[in-house]
Amino acid sequence: MSDVRDEAADDRAEAQAFRELLRGLRVPHGAELPVFDPARAPGAPLPLFRRWLREAAEGGEPGPHTMMLATAGADGRPSLRTVMLHDADARGWHFGTHRTSRKGRELAEHPYASLGFHWMLPGRQVRISGRVTEAGAEASAADLRGRSPAALAAALAGAGRQSAVLGSYEELERAFADARQRAGREPDATAPTWTLYVLEPDEVEFYQEEARRRHVRLRYRRAPEERGGWRRELLWP
Repeated sequence: MSDVRDEAADDRAEAQAFRELLRGLRVPHGAELPVFDPARAPGAPLPLFRRWLREAAEGGEPGPHTMMLATAGADGRPSLRTVMLHDADARGWHFGTHRTSRKGRELAEHPYASLGFHWMLPGRQVRISGRVTEAGAEASAADLRGRSPAALAAALAGAGRQSAVLGSYEELERAFADARQRAGREPDATAPTWTLYVLEPDEVEFYQEEARRRHVRLRYRRAPEERGGWRRELLWP
């Protein structure tokens, strides 16, 4: 009985220590947060997004092109993971994955998703939501050809298997060894399941932190009746 009481006391102490850790953490912003004047923002979200990503990269933000991708299947249950942005143009925000992966299957069942960028140093976030479509076989093959040899090997190894249950880590090592050899022999090798997706936004929100917590939130919503096709709105932080 005493052992049970001791374990419960240890659990409470650990939980309290964890809460104190969280309360003591601070977000490591850069030397000074940039000022964002929404009145001077462009009429469409793409130019502003490109500028913010460039500024994050030039300011030393690690991995500014990484983003969270949220999808949901037919049952409505969401899932979340980190992927890389491959492009952002007039069509939308581009990313790649195997269509047989969990996210690929969920997009086939429910072709809507959200993206989230968080750039800690400048205190900025961008959230994008909209319909997702496949870019097509030719664009998907070109996207795969444009990846690094290591990324190509990873795509080849994961073809038809990404998100599947892995029997052992040795199985993964063998698959990657074979894929690396193939990528070396065939730099233009294709993975039939590799798919380039394009998220066509109907809502984009820009969030700029402010030192006194009077954060700026500017939302663009698709509005075909508006000049330029977008409506801009400020939101309470």
